[in-house]
Amino acid sequence: MKYLERINTALNGFLMVVGGFAVLALMTVATANVVLRMVHAPCRGAYEVVSFLGAVVIAFALGYTEKKKGNIIVEILTEKFPKGLQRMLEGTNCVISGAFFSLVSWQIYEYGMKIMESGELSETLKIAFHPFVFAVSFGFAVLALTLFVDLAGLLVNREGN
Repeated sequence: MKYLERINTALNGFLMVVGGFAVLALMTVATANVVLRMVHAPCRGAYEVVSFLGAVVIAFALGYTEKKKGNIIVEILTEKFPKGLQRMLEGTNCVISGAFFSLVSWQIYEYGMKIMESGELSETLKIAFHPFVFAVSFGFAVLALTLFVDLAGLLVNREGN
């Protein structure tokens, strides 16, 4: 269990660092575009680059946010349930969400393979954008892993009680 948690922590930490650099690049491109527009020389393809980097930033933050329990949780009803039922519902949520995001990751990967094989390029800059699609797929895969590690933690703690 500790091995899984270490892998999960390392992956999420790595994605947060890469995501941080992507935010920095995104802000640099957006700022440069705004400044250059003032002198009537906007950055060609800035919208594409910002869109690609934004997708990576969001996807790479998903697992870390789940790990830190940074998502909004509405407990107005479940907080009144017994602890055992709350844990069961949390486990069920981990299973359903983990399975769902595994499927999302797989389908995004399939889409990335399709656009890579077809040689599809971005509209303005004419760059291959499948690496960004694969990055988003990886972000969702790490989110699914985080949910399954949370589930394993629930099961281990349950047996320890």
